[in-house]
Amino acid sequence: MSEVTTPERPAVLTVLRETPAPVRFLLLGVLINQLTAFVQTFLVLYLTHRGFSVGAAGITLAAYSAGAVFGTMLGGELTQRLGPRRTIVAAMTGSGILLAAVPLVSRTEMLPVLVCTVAAAGLIGQAARPAAAVLLSDLMPSRHRVMAFSMMRIAMNIGAAVAPLVAAGVILLNWNLLYWLNAVAALAYAAIALTLIPAVHVAHEQPEEAASQRNSGYGVILRDRRYGLFLMSVLIGTLIYVQYTVALPLNLVRDGRSTAWYSAVLVTASVVLIAFELKITSFVVHRRGDLVGAVGTAIMGAGVAGYALIGYAVPLVLPATAVFVLGVMINGPTMFAYPSSFPASVKARYVATHQAVFGLGLAVGPILGVAAWQWLGTGIWPLCGALGLFAAWCAYAGMPGRTASDAEPETVVDVAAGEALTESA
Repeated sequence: MSEVTTPERPAVLTVLRETPAPVRFLLLGVLINQLTAFVQTFLVLYLTHRGFSVGAAGITLAAYSAGAVFGTMLGGELTQRLGPRRTIVAAMTGSGILLAAVPLVSRTEMLPVLVCTVAAAGLIGQAARPAAAVLLSDLMPSRHRVMAFSMMRIAMNIGAAVAPLVAAGVILLNWNLLYWLNAVAALAYAAIALTLIPAVHVAHEQPEEAASQRNSGYGVILRDRRYGLFLMSVLIGTLIYVQYTVALPLNLVRDGRSTAWYSAVLVTASVVLIAFELKITSFVVHRRGDLVGAVGTAIMGAGVAGYALIGYAVPLVLPATAVFVLGVMINGPTMFAYPSSFPASVKARYVATHQAVFGLGLAVGPILGVAAWQWLGTGIWPLCGALGLFAAWCAYAGMPGRTASDAEPETVVDVAAGEALTESA
């Protein structure tokens, strides 16, 4: 069956109407889990409330972050071997059990057990992310794949914006409810995956080729120099991205500015992302992936570089944030969707490697940001702009010069059979 690709940008409402029911359930599961994602945000506060020292709380948080980075790699391997649905069910069930146990082992005399439990929760919980990305790419028509990843990002951003408000109310009742509620949400996500999402198996290669690539493990990625440039862009872009939550508040405090300005930055970023990302994505989805990645990354770096102007007029922090977020909306969905365009026999590992690099950037970004701030002060902002240009070049050199709709053969899912059939596009 052939399909003619048109250059017209897809209407957002049309894409939403054409979104298969299993994708809607998948996004619902992601949203539910993200609404109660309290571990990293509140772990230090929770443990100090339970009598732990700041140092012990920091070690525990580092253990969770390390587990989360390696968890995406584990998730890629499990997805490759077990399939994405089984991986989500196993990961979310295990995560729910471990999170429920956190309050039980949060005692100063049980610190080693707590560290191991939290590290395991990060490892197991993050394993679901590559599986969700693979499912999303397999269940969504390829012409709408970038839009689908935009919808997933919006679901995660909504959860990230609402979760602190939920936590604020939960803490008033009982601190332990933070982790018990998180555990219930993880189990709910597992139940959704088990009952409402089909098991999808897509084969794009001949069996001999697929077996050869599968046996090579992550070696095929290590030999892919072009993808290495893409990963370099992701890492540098993530390091730049986190500075609006690390170096920016340090800048505002040093200048004696009210914390209301930082709150305004966070609100601006969340509102703009949630309100406009799908619309922006509909404009860029039929543009070349390398250009979209490069332009968006350069604009993101320029927006962060604009924070250098707040010493002259602090209200400029808001338009600089808007420019920064514009760049994120341009490049984010396309760059997150790109790893899922690889052949089925290696797709999960490509997705997992991308997410591991992204997680690594989120983990080390605050450390490097504080060090750069102490060394350079406001010089960190032009440095971010320069790094943004380099990351833009890496994205241009590391991504294909094709549109998302030309990425690979169209995948049509037979939900009743729980399988995916391949048609030539």
